[in-house]
Amino acid sequence: MTEEDEAAFDEFLAARSTALLRTAILVCGASQHDAEDLVQHALEKVYRHWSRIRHDNPESYARRVVVNAAISASRRRRVIQEITFARPPDTPAGSPDVELRDTLLTELRRLPARMRAVLVLRYWEDLSENETAALMGCSAGTVKSQAARGLARIRERMGTREGALG
Repeated sequence: MTEEDEAAFDEFLAARSTALLRTAILVCGASQHDAEDLVQHALEKVYRHWSRIRHDNPESYARRVVVNAAISASRRRRVIQEITFARPPDTPAGSPDVELRDTLLTELRRLPARMRAVLVLRYWEDLSENETAALMGCSAGTVKSQAARGLARIRERMGTREGALG
């Protein structure tokens, strides 16, 4: 890797690593430690391929690695278990409705990994349906249906009406 590539990677790392960690925490629905492992794995892949991806969209590449690794890990872990969840970094302690946020995060963790990834990418990362589909390697229709089903499950479990979420 050239000196210029090293500098560009360091800049990317400083600018985007916290956002990647937040995404990993939400997508994997596990401990901060597990999320940090996912981000480390993603950053290793980004580093290895930096010269090829640096001019495209390295953040999208890293996010895709995190999402795919989280989905793969959940497939390997078919045993249902209690998962502790760390608050995402940079979340203000005095945010307006902490109880609702915690309830939503709990319900998000209960969803299957792929459905959870769709909801995180669409509504937390604010990606479009097409961007989410490209990142996850599926169709926009799959993203729409997974998002609709995921929101419906959360609404049902929370006992809310159709318009209360998303």
